[in-house]
Amino acid sequence: MPSDTFKGHGFRTELISMLLDLKPRFLRFPGGCFVEGEWLRNAFRWRESIGPWEERPGHFGDVWHYWTDDGLGYYEFLQLSEDLGAAPIWVFNNGISHNDEVSTAAIAPFVKDVLDSLEFARGSANSTWGSVRAAMGHPEPFPVKYVAIGNEDCGKKYYLGNYLKFYNAIRESYPDIQMISNCDGSSKPLDHPADLYDFHVYTDSKTLFNMKGTFDKTSRTGPKAFVSEYAVWRTDAGRGSLLGSLAEAAFLTGLEKNSDIVQMASYAPLFVNDNDQTWNPDAIVFNSWQQYGTPSYWMQKFFRESSGAMIHPITISSSYSGSLAASAITWQDSGNSFLKVKIVNFGSDTVSLTISVSGLQASINALGSNATVLTSSNVKDENSFSNPNKVVPVTSQLRNAAEQMQVTLAAHSFSSFDLALAQSELVAEM
Repeated sequence: MPSDTFKGHGFRTELISMLLDLKPRFLRFPGGCFVEGEWLRNAFRWRESIGPWEERPGHFGDVWHYWTDDGLGYYEFLQLSEDLGAAPIWVFNNGISHNDEVSTAAIAPFVKDVLDSLEFARGSANSTWGSVRAAMGHPEPFPVKYVAIGNEDCGKKYYLGNYLKFYNAIRESYPDIQMISNCDGSSKPLDHPADLYDFHVYTDSKTLFNMKGTFDKTSRTGPKAFVSEYAVWRTDAGRGSLLGSLAEAAFLTGLEKNSDIVQMASYAPLFVNDNDQTWNPDAIVFNSWQQYGTPSYWMQKFFRESSGAMIHPITISSSYSGSLAASAITWQDSGNSFLKVKIVNFGSDTVSLTISVSGLQASINALGSNATVLTSSNVKDENSFSNPNKVVPVTSQLRNAAEQMQVTLAAHSFSSFDLALAQSELVAEM
């Protein structure tokens, strides 16, 4: 283990720096299929992942085919969430793996185990499991407000029965915790109580681009959506291509415009060790001494100001509108205000557009306005250890920034126009 780690907590500083640059609002852990296991005997067990590292038994992660010593355990994930300033989302096993299940009649020990895990995170330093946390060096509770009951288990024989046992027990003991169902409620109502529901999508780039309107017609009543896993994969994803990132960006503009019903979204997987890459692509690739972000990682930086921003309506009038996706927000940073217009050009043609802005409470100031573009000479281009910056955003000053301005969108590109708003007029309006 390196001695110089982020806050001394065991994580490589350069990897955590890449996470901090995304301004994450939550961390979903310890994974998805990793939680389930191919067989329950190999599922993640939180109790066996706490305490002194050298005393942890570890386990075989049979879904991804590697042994883990569980040095990155339940406590470390909670600690990482705190260090990132992100809300922890604890995904726990609900008695179901890929190949075997515990019946609802026998699920009580699993429910007790999860309640103990929550006491470890949230209990006082004098409680049974809170005292274990305190002995590990964290007397103050961790603010766990979200839990996911299983991963991709909806429709399995005992999921609904098991889900309700966990839901009722947690609601009784921790009424403020938001519970996430594995069942998709985007097209029809759920048949069980939930605060949020999981939505996962892995598909080709064209399909994901066309899914940007997925939540346009979703009911505005009932639980919120948590798009906890999304990515372009397989045929046109490579090891993380520009093409994949453009489709993902278009999909995210749709989520952004439906943020009244979509509460959270996260790309998956987040990290991969280049020496054991069993899933492609991933956001951040590393080995023992290097790291780089795939285009999908850089794409996410365009959305890091979205949380807490104000969404605005946007209309595209162009003969190329079928290959374009866009969203607009206003956001503030250190007292400065910006209008951010994001546009994906998924097509192979260069597109000229006129951006017209109306209804603003402040005028646009060219000084401080910028354009940022993610593109490359080939839509299948990827980053690598030898060329980590082949596909990265490039920022330039937007000298013609105004309420009406001409912009040119390169073929296969993702552009963000950050328009600075005059402070004097904003202050006058407040």
